[in-house]
Amino acid sequence: MKNFSTWMIIMFMVMFWILRIIIAFTYEMGGSFGGLEPINQPMEIVLLFVVLVCMLFIIKRKMIGALIYLLAYGMYFGTSLITSITALTASTVEITASNMGNYLNTFVSLIGVAIPIAVLFDLLLDKNRKANPKDKKTDWFYKNEKFDREMDERADKNNYRTL
Repeated sequence: MKNFSTWMIIMFMVMFWILRIIIAFTYEMGGSFGGLEPINQPMEIVLLFVVLVCMLFIIKRKMIGALIYLLAYGMYFGTSLITSITALTASTVEITASNMGNYLNTFVSLIGVAIPIAVLFDLLLDKNRKANPKDKKTDWFYKNEKFDREMDERADKNNYRTL
């Protein structure tokens, strides 16, 4: 997690998770958070705990966390996104305050699908850096040929490099 983009994606992921907690809590108390409502309240609560575990895996740069995160949010928000987009494009009703909640829920579902895709692409692109990490403190010595020491004139077998 050395890149700024990785930190930003994780911050968006955490902020979206907190938003989903607030939406689930306000719906459970009998209201709606600015017109946002959960698609399925029991599934939303289960999904909050699944995403919490996935966040830990994603921070540790494990691919299984990103795949479970994409699968869970893709199934939860993806089906809602497809049905709401088809319903909104089929209707010829003007945008009013009464159906603004539908547009807002569609936008949140779009964000709910976009963040896991961004996390997965970030992990896929970061996979090479995990296999060959760069450390500026030691690479100047271990990865630089001009600092290689040669054996002295006595031809001893001392290893000057330790790995």
